[in-house]
Order: sequence, then C-alpha cells, then structure tokens
Amino acid sequence: MNRIMVIGAPGSGKSTLARNLGAVTGLPVHHMDHIHHMPGWVERPKAEKLTMARAVEKSPEWIFEGGLSETYDSRAARADLVVFLDLGVVTRLWRVMKRIWRYYGTVRPDMSPGCPEQFAPEFLWWIVTTATKNRARDAAFIAGLPAEKTLTLRNQTQIDALVAQLSPQKAST
Repeated sequence: MNRIMVIGAPGSGKSTLARNLGAVTGLPVHHMDHIHHMPGWVERPKAEKLTMARAVEKSPEWIFEGGLSETYDSRAARADLVVFLDLGVVTRLWRVMKRIWRYYGTVRPDMSPGCPEQFAPEFLWWIVTTATKNRARDAAFIAGLPAEKTLTLRNQTQIDALVAQLSPQKAST
C-alpha cells in the first residue's frame, strides 16, 4: 500500500491516525490543514490550495488526511485505501476540547506554522450544525468507491485495529 486517504469530520482523529499510520508504514504524512491555512489563521486562496493538494496527490507515496472535498475524487483515484472516520458528534466535540486544552497557545503538529490552537466557540458550533450534512456527504462519497478500497471506522477500537494490522509483524523466534 503506497497511498492512504483519510477523511472525516473535525475531531474524528484524522491527524492522529495519519501520524500513527505514517509511523508504522514509513509513508510520508500530509495534513490538509498545512495547505488550508497560512500563518495567522488566514485561509489560503482556493486555487493555491488545489494546486498544492494536486502536487501531493501526484507523488508516489503518501498518507493524505483532511478535507477539501473538491480534491476527494482525484485523491481517491490515486489512493490504495480510503479511510472514513465516522465518529459521533459528542465524541468529536470531546476530542476537540481535549485538543484545545492540550495545545492551547501552541501550534499542534498537524497545523500550519503561525496558527496556534485557540478556543473558538463558532468552530464548536459549526461542528454541531454541520454534522449531519457533512457525514452524509462523506458516507455518500465512500459508498461510490469500490468496497475493497474503503474502510469506515466508527470507534477507537476499529482505528487501533487498523494501525495494528498495518504494523510490521515482529519476527518470531
């Protein structure tokens, strides 16, 4: 497996899964948030985001996590595996709050330089108000792909099992 695409809503664990998969597979990890934001939480222009995302897609190996649904089809076409993290909104809100607590005032590893973690009530509200629509969009996208190329993971046990499955086997003595 050379290319893994990870999608899901905020707080579903995309970045953590991508880092963990990168650690066990050796594949380079790319975070869409590095593309989406410039320093100071300034959104990068759409055309520039698309160009940057397409450059990652064209590379021979990657784990590419995050949104920008305009690139879903082209990323999925190159991906060997597409993982949809489909966790409930309460779990995701809890995870986002833990993330804010852990990284507040600092830049987390999957975020662009110059974008320190902050508490933004409007982001939490957006998570709640878009949960149904965004889940339906991602589920429909996954349903349109070949089943042998997709995984939908709905809890941490399933996420951990994927990482364990892709971990190199220890040689028996």
